[in-house]
Amino acid sequence: MKNLVLIVVGVAIGFAVAHVVDRTPAGHRLLQGVDARARRFGEAVEDGYRRREAELRSAVGEAEDTITELGKQ
Repeated sequence: MKNLVLIVVGVAIGFAVAHVVDRTPAGHRLLQGVDARARRFGEAVEDGYRRREAELRSAVGEAEDTITELGKQ
């Protein structure tokens, strides 16, 4: 429970600091850069997930076809 409280406090402090930093032009640019990098990272993770999902669905389809063919023999 103590760890959860520390995490919540840390997140709250982080938001407060980000809010103060965002008020300056340089801080705003910094946070925009961080946001852009985080979005690109998220998009890359999503793309990798979708590609892997497609690979697995294809493999399952091939396995189903093989099982069907073996059942006909």
